[in-house]
Amino acid sequence: MADKPQHRPPHGMEPYDLSGQDDLGALSQEQQERLNKFKTKTRLENERYLRDHPEVECLIAGFLSDVLRNRPENIKDFAADFFTDEKLPDTLESQLEERQHKFKQNRVLQKL
Repeated sequence: MADKPQHRPPHGMEPYDLSGQDDLGALSQEQQERLNKFKTKTRLENERYLRDHPEVECLIAGFLSDVLRNRPENIKDFAADFFTDEKLPDTLESQLEERQHKFKQNRVLQKL
């Protein structure tokens, strides 16, 4: 039987192989290392994308806020209505402006 990988997965990610009694032994050490590098690279790319596109954060935060406030019975219909609302672009624009304003305020406060 192949050597069972002993590894530390990237921060915040679960290991594929558990390196214990329940270890599947499905990946070689090299495969596990490549998988961990791929996970880390993907996570960094995702974080970079989200930093470059703050509108994604505003969309998700707005949607979750509305879901928790309204607690709809049919989440699929609610999501469809939310994301096809003709006022959404204007709402998103004002949220982005408010976000930018808060960032500027925080920078000023940090300098004090």
